[in-house]
Amino acid sequence: MVVEQVSDTDIDRIFQALADATRRDIVRRVLQSEQSVSALASGYAMSFAAVQKHVAVLERAALVAKARRGREQLVHGNPDGLRRAQLILDRFEELWRHRAAGIASILAED
Repeated sequence: MVVEQVSDTDIDRIFQALADATRRDIVRRVLQSEQSVSALASGYAMSFAAVQKHVAVLERAALVAKARRGREQLVHGNPDGLRRAQLILDRFEELWRHRAAGIASILAED
């Protein structure tokens, strides 16, 4: 996916989702193995509803996906969403490396 095709809204959702330590931990956990929202909630000192809200933020950012299996909602990591986040971060890194090289070049002239 080309980063220029990612909207500012999508980029904001990804960064917002990854800005929270609990959400980053949820992503890590569901990448290791699919888990129910109940199982995820048992690992945090917060309510089930709070964990559900964290999962919803991650889902809107396309970093995780939910699937209903019977009465459970199973959460799994979305590798494509994480690759998109990595591409965005790579582009920012490229931009800042280019800027730093420009500054170094200017300073070397003196």
